[in-house]
Amino acid sequence: MEGFLGLVLGSISVIIISQLLLKLFLILSWRPYVMTKMYREQGIVGPKYKFVFGCFQEILSLKTSAAGITMDINSHDFTPRIYPHFLKWMSVYGRTFLFWLGPKPIMFISDMDLVKKVFFDRSGFYERPHVPLAVNNLLGNGLALINGPDWVRHRRVINPAFNIDKLKAMTNQMTVCIESMIEGWANQIAHENNGQIEIELRGPLQELTADIIAQTAFGWSYMKGKKVVSAQKRLQEMAYASIFQVQVPGFKYLPTNNNRTRRRLEKIIRTNLAQIIHERMDLKDGGYGNDLLGILLETCMRNEIEKNSYMSLDEIINECKTFFFAGHDTTSLLLAWTMFLLSTNHDWQERLRDEVLSECGMEAPNADTLSKLKLVNLVLLEVLRLYAPAGMVGRTASQDMELGNIKLLKGTTVMILISILHRDKEIWGQDADKFNPLRFENGLRKAAMHPNAFLSFTAGPRVCIGQTFAMLQAKTVISMLLQRFTFNISPNYVHKPTEIITLQPTSGVQVIIKPMQT
Repeated sequence: MEGFLGLVLGSISVIIISQLLLKLFLILSWRPYVMTKMYREQGIVGPKYKFVFGCFQEILSLKTSAAGITMDINSHDFTPRIYPHFLKWMSVYGRTFLFWLGPKPIMFISDMDLVKKVFFDRSGFYERPHVPLAVNNLLGNGLALINGPDWVRHRRVINPAFNIDKLKAMTNQMTVCIESMIEGWANQIAHENNGQIEIELRGPLQELTADIIAQTAFGWSYMKGKKVVSAQKRLQEMAYASIFQVQVPGFKYLPTNNNRTRRRLEKIIRTNLAQIIHERMDLKDGGYGNDLLGILLETCMRNEIEKNSYMSLDEIINECKTFFFAGHDTTSLLLAWTMFLLSTNHDWQERLRDEVLSECGMEAPNADTLSKLKLVNLVLLEVLRLYAPAGMVGRTASQDMELGNIKLLKGTTVMILISILHRDKEIWGQDADKFNPLRFENGLRKAAMHPNAFLSFTAGPRVCIGQTFAMLQAKTVISMLLQRFTFNISPNYVHKPTEIITLQPTSGVQVIIKPMQT
């Protein structure tokens, strides 16, 4: 009997192992071969697929070589530093080509008509691609990552929180946060004999935007969310590193140092967000509040039968992850790059200051005065064009479909490089690499040869829901800083933009700050 049982178990083991090996063969060898052949028949080629790793090794080799490039402060084309592989492949294979991240097929496209078809498609067949677990831990399974009916439901619930009237009402809270930072800088300057200080802006601006999103969207102070900020920053580094690693099935469950660290950081984020949420629920007094968290909690407490507007507590935690990270990291980067450009383009710094003083005087700006700051708006748009916080976007075909004259195969991810498109001279003109805010003076749709060429917030149905909030916040911060200080780039600044999920200054942005009266 024992011998028979052993024979049966042995046979089952052989079958399971055989099935796993067959599946691995199909995923790692046969599928890439077939898809490469089918795309080649359409005239679409690219770097050769290498077993298991795809093009990872070539990507990492080229990126490592390019990492040593230091740019001139008046140069704004960082693509050779960050995307040397894409530039090389474009020169060899053209504007549309196929490459592989491990066994995953990626279709690179840089034709604006094709890009528009992807972003404005309403069929729902272009989905957010599957991301490494560390990315999911960082952003949460919220609006940024979910697809289909869940995305529609979440978007419907969250939309009211970004009503323009509600956003305008937040400016008072924003100015209080900004004033606190400004007073801190003024006190530092007062203790210096030369009447100026050097500040690395990335850190303070990140704290500022975290404080603003914490207070305006979630009703809690930055100090309460400090642990969340710290954990998300560490997860951000891990998430970016995981993009260039082959995702081995089941590997995420192994007790490796990285997996343990990732789980610990995710637990810190989840525990602190859950505590903040429960504190709000305990303080309920006729409602949960009028901010983003309050609106989310109202939907959570509704009868679950209301399927079109219901969100679970777990979904709310995920959305809080998404909006807290996106709400402070990307906006702080917009501000950091804006200050860099204003510190190296003093004519524009003076033009903006004159406009701010003309419209606001020395009073804190409000929604009405902010709407009159046309030049500030032009500068922010140009900063977003040159230094978009998110440089690339992907969409995965959930079924075989047509994209222009391309027969896109199921499972292929279409990759759109915003940073490269924003520097395309055929679209933006011969000064595409230059800082020229006036290109936007007639509006977004007339700034380039293609009306949908500005992609910093993406476009179409999945356009960034927080873009108005980000622009309102950025205008408020820049206006108040220009009222009080002048800025010059420090000789200690090194111009080496880098990508860690978002586009960041490698060693921060060092500027010399002086009060206006001196």
